[in-house]
Amino acid sequence: MNLKAVLFDFNGVIINDESIHEQIIDRLMLEENLRLKPGEFREVCLGKSDRACIVELFNRRGRFLTETYLDRLLLRKAEAYKTQLDSLETLPIYPGLADFIAKVRSTGLKMAVVSGAVRSEIELVLKLAGLADNFELIVAGDDLTASKPEPDGYLLAVERLNERYPDWNLQPGECLAIEDTFAGIAAAKKAGIQVAGVTHTYPFHMIHRRANWTVDRFDDLELDRVQELCTLS
Repeated sequence: MNLKAVLFDFNGVIINDESIHEQIIDRLMLEENLRLKPGEFREVCLGKSDRACIVELFNRRGRFLTETYLDRLLLRKAEAYKTQLDSLETLPIYPGLADFIAKVRSTGLKMAVVSGAVRSEIELVLKLAGLADNFELIVAGDDLTASKPEPDGYLLAVERLNERYPDWNLQPGECLAIEDTFAGIAAAKKAGIQVAGVTHTYPFHMIHRRANWTVDRFDDLELDRVQELCTLS
Protein backbone atom coordinates (compact mmCIF):
# COMPACT_ATOMS: atom_id res chain seq x y z
CA MET A 1 0.00 0.00 0.00
CA ASN A 2 1.11 3.55 -0.66
CA LEU A 3 1.37 5.98 2.21
CA LYS A 4 -1.28 8.68 1.81
CA ALA A 5 -1.73 10.37 5.20
CA VAL A 6 0.11 11.16 8.41
CA LEU A 7 -2.03 11.34 11.57
CA PHE A 8 -0.56 13.25 14.50
CA ASP A 9 -1.35 12.85 18.15
CA PHE A 10 -1.41 16.22 19.92
CA ASN A 11 -0.23 16.30 23.56
CA GLY A 12 3.30 14.91 23.70
CA VAL A 13 3.73 14.98 19.92
CA ILE A 14 2.92 18.52 18.81
CA ILE A 15 3.18 20.33 22.14
CA ASN A 16 5.22 19.50 25.24
CA ASP A 17 2.51 20.30 27.77
CA GLU A 18 2.33 17.31 30.11
CA SER A 19 3.39 19.40 33.10
CA ILE A 20 0.76 22.02 32.28
CA HIS A 21 -2.01 19.44 32.20
CA GLU A 22 -0.82 17.82 35.41
CA GLN A 23 -0.82 21.18 37.22
CA ILE A 24 -4.32 21.97 35.97
CA ILE A 25 -5.72 18.54 36.87
CA ASP A 26 -4.09 18.74 40.29
CA ARG A 27 -5.67 22.14 40.91
CA LEU A 28 -9.04 20.94 39.59
CA MET A 29 -8.95 18.00 42.00
CA LEU A 30 -8.06 20.26 44.93
CA GLU A 31 -11.00 22.50 44.08
CA GLU A 32 -13.17 19.39 44.40
CA ASN A 33 -11.59 18.54 47.80
CA LEU A 34 -9.59 15.72 46.23
CA ARG A 35 -5.89 15.20 45.66
CA LEU A 36 -3.70 13.52 43.06
CA LYS A 37 -1.33 10.84 44.31
CA PRO A 38 2.32 10.93 43.21
CA GLY A 39 2.61 9.46 39.72
CA GLU A 40 -1.14 9.10 39.33
CA PHE A 41 -1.47 11.60 36.51
CA ARG A 42 0.98 9.69 34.33
CA GLU A 43 -0.61 6.37 35.23
CA VAL A 44 -4.18 7.41 34.50
CA CYS A 45 -4.06 10.27 32.03
CA LEU A 46 -1.18 9.89 29.58
CA GLY A 47 -2.51 9.11 26.14
CA LYS A 48 -6.13 9.25 27.32
CA SER A 49 -8.80 11.85 26.61
CA ASP A 50 -9.46 14.56 29.17
CA ARG A 51 -12.88 13.03 29.70
CA ALA A 52 -11.51 9.55 30.38
CA CYS A 53 -8.80 10.96 32.64
CA ILE A 54 -11.17 12.94 34.86
CA VAL A 55 -13.78 10.18 35.03
CA GLU A 56 -11.18 7.61 36.10
CA LEU A 57 -9.64 9.90 38.73
CA PHE A 58 -13.05 10.60 40.26
CA ASN A 59 -14.16 6.95 40.03
CA ARG A 60 -11.09 5.91 41.99
CA ARG A 61 -12.34 8.15 44.79
CA GLY A 62 -15.92 6.92 44.68
CA ARG A 63 -17.21 10.08 43.03
CA PHE A 64 -19.82 9.63 40.31
CA LEU A 65 -20.01 12.45 37.77
CA THR A 66 -23.14 13.34 35.85
CA GLU A 67 -22.58 14.32 32.22
CA THR A 68 -23.55 17.89 33.07
CA TYR A 69 -21.04 18.18 35.88
CA LEU A 70 -18.34 16.44 33.84
CA ASP A 71 -18.88 18.94 31.04
CA ARG A 72 -18.42 21.76 33.56
CA LEU A 73 -15.15 20.27 34.77
CA LEU A 74 -13.92 19.90 31.19
CA LEU A 75 -14.83 23.51 30.47
CA ARG A 76 -12.98 24.68 33.59
CA LYS A 77 -9.93 22.71 32.51
CA ALA A 78 -10.03 24.11 28.98
CA GLU A 79 -10.31 27.67 30.31
CA ALA A 80 -7.39 27.06 32.68
CA TYR A 81 -5.33 25.63 29.81
CA LYS A 82 -5.92 28.74 27.68
CA THR A 83 -4.99 30.98 30.59
CA GLN A 84 -1.80 29.01 31.16
CA LEU A 85 -0.78 29.22 27.52
CA ASP A 86 -1.46 32.95 27.46
CA SER A 87 1.03 33.36 30.32
CA LEU A 88 3.89 31.62 28.48
CA GLU A 89 6.57 33.58 26.71
CA THR A 90 7.29 30.70 24.34
CA LEU A 91 4.89 28.00 23.21
CA PRO A 92 6.48 24.58 24.00
CA ILE A 93 6.18 23.13 20.50
CA TYR A 94 8.58 20.24 19.96
CA PRO A 95 11.80 21.08 18.08
CA GLY A 96 11.80 20.03 14.46
CA LEU A 97 8.02 19.73 14.21
CA ALA A 98 7.53 22.60 11.75
CA ASP A 99 10.28 21.29 9.47
CA PHE A 100 8.84 17.77 9.60
CA ILE A 101 5.36 19.05 8.76
CA ALA A 102 6.83 20.98 5.82
CA LYS A 103 8.55 17.79 4.64
CA VAL A 104 5.29 15.84 4.85
CA ARG A 105 3.45 18.58 2.99
CA SER A 106 6.08 18.65 0.23
CA THR A 107 5.43 14.96 -0.49
CA GLY A 108 1.72 15.58 -1.05
CA LEU A 109 0.63 13.52 1.95
CA LYS A 110 -2.46 14.66 3.84
CA MET A 111 -2.25 15.42 7.57
CA ALA A 112 -4.72 15.31 10.43
CA VAL A 113 -4.67 15.50 14.21
CA VAL A 114 -6.15 12.61 16.20
CA SER A 115 -6.28 13.35 19.91
CA GLY A 116 -8.30 12.98 23.07
CA ALA A 117 -7.74 16.66 23.87
CA VAL A 118 -10.69 18.99 23.50
CA ARG A 119 -10.97 20.76 20.15
CA SER A 120 -10.60 24.25 21.57
CA GLU A 121 -7.17 23.41 23.00
CA ILE A 122 -5.94 21.84 19.77
CA GLU A 123 -7.19 24.68 17.60
CA LEU A 124 -5.69 27.28 19.94
CA VAL A 125 -2.21 25.72 19.90
CA LEU A 126 -2.18 25.13 16.14
CA LYS A 127 -3.25 28.71 15.56
CA LEU A 128 -0.66 30.18 17.93
CA ALA A 129 2.06 27.99 16.40
CA GLY A 130 1.09 28.95 12.86
CA LEU A 131 0.47 25.31 11.94
CA ALA A 132 -3.32 25.16 11.57
CA ASP A 133 -3.41 25.40 7.76
CA ASN A 134 -1.34 22.23 7.39
CA PHE A 135 -4.01 19.89 8.73
CA GLU A 136 -6.98 18.66 6.73
CA LEU A 137 -9.02 18.00 9.85
CA ILE A 138 -8.99 17.42 13.59
CA VAL A 139 -10.53 14.49 15.43
CA ALA A 140 -10.75 15.63 19.06
CA GLY A 141 -12.01 14.24 22.32
CA ASP A 142 -15.26 16.15 21.73
CA ASP A 143 -15.98 13.86 18.77
CA LEU A 144 -15.60 10.59 20.65
CA THR A 145 -17.13 8.54 23.42
CA ALA A 146 -14.24 6.08 23.62
CA SER A 147 -10.69 7.15 24.48
CA LYS A 148 -7.39 5.74 23.31
CA PRO A 149 -6.34 2.87 23.50
CA GLU A 150 -9.58 2.24 21.63
CA PRO A 151 -9.18 2.82 17.86
CA ASP A 152 -12.28 5.00 17.41
CA GLY A 153 -10.43 8.28 16.86
CA TYR A 154 -8.17 6.90 14.15
CA LEU A 155 -11.02 5.11 12.40
CA LEU A 156 -13.05 8.32 12.46
CA ALA A 157 -10.13 10.25 10.96
CA VAL A 158 -9.92 7.79 8.05
CA GLU A 159 -13.70 8.01 7.58
CA ARG A 160 -13.68 11.82 7.54
CA LEU A 161 -10.75 12.01 5.16
CA ASN A 162 -12.66 9.73 2.78
CA GLU A 163 -15.70 11.98 3.12
CA ARG A 164 -13.55 14.96 2.17
CA TYR A 165 -11.88 13.10 -0.70
CA PRO A 166 -14.54 10.62 -1.90
CA ASP A 167 -12.44 9.27 -4.79
CA TRP A 168 -9.45 8.63 -2.54
CA ASN A 169 -10.55 5.34 -0.93
CA LEU A 170 -8.12 5.78 1.95
CA GLN A 171 -7.41 2.62 3.95
CA PRO A 172 -5.98 2.53 7.51
CA GLY A 173 -2.90 0.73 6.21
CA GLU A 174 -2.14 3.76 4.03
CA CYS A 175 -1.75 5.99 7.10
CA LEU A 176 1.11 6.60 9.50
CA ALA A 177 0.35 7.64 13.08
CA ILE A 178 2.80 9.71 15.13
CA GLU A 179 2.40 8.77 18.80
CA ASP A 180 4.25 9.11 22.11
CA THR A 181 2.25 6.96 24.55
CA PHE A 182 1.38 3.30 24.94
CA ALA A 183 -2.35 4.04 24.73
CA GLY A 184 -1.92 6.01 21.52
CA ILE A 185 0.24 3.35 19.87
CA ALA A 186 -2.28 0.67 20.82
CA ALA A 187 -5.16 2.72 19.41
CA ALA A 188 -3.47 3.22 16.05
CA LYS A 189 -2.48 -0.43 15.75
CA LYS A 190 -6.00 -1.59 16.61
CA ALA A 191 -7.18 0.61 13.73
CA GLY A 192 -4.72 -1.11 11.38
CA ILE A 193 -2.40 1.90 11.19
CA GLN A 194 1.39 1.73 11.40
CA VAL A 195 3.01 3.86 14.09
CA ALA A 196 6.10 6.00 14.38
CA GLY A 197 6.76 6.41 18.08
CA VAL A 198 8.61 9.49 19.33
CA THR A 199 10.41 9.28 22.65
CA HIS A 200 8.99 12.51 24.05
CA THR A 201 7.26 10.78 26.98
CA TYR A 202 8.82 7.33 27.41
CA PRO A 203 12.38 6.10 26.78
CA PHE A 204 13.41 4.60 23.46
CA HIS A 205 13.43 0.96 24.57
CA MET A 206 9.87 1.16 25.89
CA ILE A 207 8.45 2.79 22.74
CA HIS A 208 10.54 0.54 20.48
CA ARG A 209 8.75 -2.56 21.82
CA ARG A 210 5.41 -1.22 20.64
CA ALA A 211 5.83 1.05 17.60
CA ASN A 212 6.75 0.09 14.04
CA TRP A 213 9.42 2.81 14.00
CA THR A 214 10.94 4.67 16.94
CA VAL A 215 12.77 7.99 16.85
CA ASP A 216 14.07 10.46 19.40
CA ARG A 217 13.40 13.51 17.24
CA PHE A 218 11.29 14.38 14.21
CA ASP A 219 14.36 14.87 12.04
CA ASP A 220 15.29 11.23 12.73
CA LEU A 221 12.14 9.97 11.02
CA GLU A 222 13.07 9.00 7.45
CA LEU A 223 9.79 9.57 5.66
CA ASP A 224 11.14 8.19 2.38
CA ARG A 225 12.05 4.94 4.13
CA VAL A 226 8.61 4.71 5.74
CA GLN A 227 6.94 5.25 2.36
CA GLU A 228 9.13 2.57 0.79
CA LEU A 229 8.28 0.01 3.46
CA CYS A 230 4.57 0.83 3.28
CA THR A 231 4.67 0.25 -0.49
CA LEU A 232 6.25 -3.16 0.05
CA SER A 233 3.71 -4.24 2.69
